[in-house]
Amino acid sequence: MIDDSDEGLRQVLGDVLGLNGARRAALAPDSPLLGALPELDSMAIATLFGAIEERFDVFIDDAEISGDLLETYGALLDFVREKRRP
Repeated sequence: MIDDSDEGLRQVLGDVLGLNGARRAALAPDSPLLGALPELDSMAIATLFGAIEERFDVFIDDAEISGDLLETYGALLDFVREKRRP
């Protein structure tokens, strides 16, 4: 089931990385990100987290960012959902 966090994150990834609709739609919880998407380089990572902050109106401390968050789409989605909890 796609919720607003899921849909929003797909949109952010598409915008930041230039992923077309089919590539965004194909993202599953176990889809690898870091190392699997050539577009996801160090500059894109910084832009991605800034875009997540803006899209979801959350603050992400630099200390929270790790490679584990970018291991899979599901890990990043879980992080976004957790950040959005009141």
